[in-house]
Amino acid sequence: MTGTPQTVATGLEAPWSVVFRGGISLISERDNGRILELGVDGTARAVGTVPGVAGIGEGGLLGLAVDGGGRLYVYSTGTGGNRVQRFDVTGSRGSLTLGQPETLLDGIAAASYHDGGRLAFGPDGMLYISTGDAGQRDTAQDLDSLNGKILRMTPDGNVPEDNPFPGSFSTEFGQNAWDELNIITAGPNYGWPAAEGIANTEGFTDPVQQWEPAGASPSGVVRTLFIANLRGEVLRAVPVADPSTSSTYYDGEFGRIRDVTEAPDGTLWFVTNNTDGRGSPGPDDDRILRVRPVSKDA
Repeated sequence: MTGTPQTVATGLEAPWSVVFRGGISLISERDNGRILELGVDGTARAVGTVPGVAGIGEGGLLGLAVDGGGRLYVYSTGTGGNRVQRFDVTGSRGSLTLGQPETLLDGIAAASYHDGGRLAFGPDGMLYISTGDAGQRDTAQDLDSLNGKILRMTPDGNVPEDNPFPGSFSTEFGQNAWDELNIITAGPNYGWPAAEGIANTEGFTDPVQQWEPAGASPSGVVRTLFIANLRGEVLRAVPVADPSTSSTYYDGEFGRIRDVTEAPDGTLWFVTNNTDGRGSPGPDDDRILRVRPVSKDA
C-alpha cells in the first residue's frame, strides 16, 4: 500500500457492502435496511429502504451489485428467508431514489448466522451469489438446496443453460475450523462440511490458502485478491501470480473489516464493521477508508 488510509465516510450503522454506480458510491446498512449514497464530501443520505428486511444476527440487508444498466441488485433477509431483488435507481447525484423491488430469487434459508450474501457480476455477464448454510451444514452438499453454494444466474433471474448442474448451481465452501481461499470454477465440490481446509480428500477441491478463523474470517474480496477480514481485523493481499502466499495490512488498526472494493479511480475502499454487535466501535465508527495499492496487480 502507499500512504496512510484516508477517511471517506464516518458514522455508518453496520455497513455491509459498497458498490459504485456511475461513479456514485452506494452502501448497504445491515440492520436498518437502508441504501445510502455518499456525497463528494462523504456525507451520507438515504436513497431508500429495502422493504421487509427482517434479519437477526448476521442476517439483514447484505450484498449489493450494479449491472451495466445501473440497476441495483440486493441480497437481504426477509420474513421468508434470504432473497435476491433488483431495483431501478433514478435521479442524479444527491437525489437518487430507490424504485420498487423485483424479486429474482427467494427461498434461500436464513438464520442468525451463516447467511452468505455477497453478489458480483462475472466477466460472462452472469450474477454470482454466495449463500451460507444457515446453520444446516448438510445443505452445502445437497444440490436440491440453494444454501451453502455459489449460485450463478442471468441478470433476470433465470438459470443459464451452461450451468454445471442442470437446473442448479455450482457448489462452494463453508467455514468452521478453517477459513479458505478457493479458486472457483464450474462444477467442483469444495468440501463443506465433509472436508475443511486443505484435506487432500478424493472428490473435493482443496483451497489454495487456509487460515484459522481467529486470524481471518474473510468477507469481501476484489480483483487482485485484497480480502477483508473480520475477526482477523486485517486487510489481506494475495498475489494472483502466487495465490498460496499473502501479506497483511492494518493489523487491528481499524478493527473489523467487512468489505473491500476497487473504486473507479483505482483506489481501494474498505469498510469497517465495529457497530455490528461483535466489535468495539470508536467515536467515528463505522467508517469507509481508502488507500492506493502499490499496483493493481500486486
